[in-house]
Amino acid sequence: MRRTRTWAAMLALLCCLSALPGLAEPVWDFPLAANVVEGKGGYLVLTNRDTLLDSDYKPQNLTALSLRSVGGQFELRREAAEALTRMFAAAEADGHKLYVKSAYRSWQTQNSMYHNRVERYNKDDGVVAFPGSSDHQTGLGVDILNYAWTKREGMTPAFGETAEARWMEENCARFGFILRYMPEKQEITGIIYEPWHFRYVGDEVAQYIMQNRLSLEEFDQSVKAAIAAYEAAGGNYVELCRQLNAPPAPKLLGESDEEGDGEVSLFYPSNP
Repeated sequence: MRRTRTWAAMLALLCCLSALPGLAEPVWDFPLAANVVEGKGGYLVLTNRDTLLDSDYKPQNLTALSLRSVGGQFELRREAAEALTRMFAAAEADGHKLYVKSAYRSWQTQNSMYHNRVERYNKDDGVVAFPGSSDHQTGLGVDILNYAWTKREGMTPAFGETAEARWMEENCARFGFILRYMPEKQEITGIIYEPWHFRYVGDEVAQYIMQNRLSLEEFDQSVKAAIAAYEAAGGNYVELCRQLNAPPAPKLLGESDEEGDGEVSLFYPSNP
């Protein structure tokens, strides 16, 4: 969390400087564009013990996965499912066969899994997420194994030593996924290292998170700090995102009717 506090302090200082008379309008000062990190589409929703999903929450546009799996049919949100299909194909092209172990889970299913684990071991050992705090309920989280581990009774961090786990960690960001629970982030996430658990966040965010070895919690805090600093300097974050998301203004082809059809055409330039 020290990195997050340092980042927030730097942003606050920059904003104070930008607010001085005679200086330019506030500038969005974050490695990713403002509209990339605004969470449009719900891909950046954070779920943990501090930000629980409601028991009746169910994501939209769930679609069945047509991939190798263990234990039945699974679903993900459409965008995540399409990205996962591409990741499985790339893994197989590199000689790795992957299997879906789990994907979307309802609050009720997560609740049963959690309490069964607690009753079995008489404690919350950080292996099964508390109901409402699981990525699986978002429809964006997926557990992936290789063939050998599909035959085992349970999943442990030792799976991270396999070639498939290493390939996924190195390549997941290419397809918009992150390793959600890194070994060095357990104190922050509250969940043990899970080399099988991947979360869809979109390509640009995934690449940033994996390159910087961040937890989703750290990323979320950094974005909130950047927004706060931008607005403290006089910026309007919502308006900035609106402008970035707006289509380019139409450009008039010309004042004359070159084709002689009595019409004037408009088009959107490819490089506004």
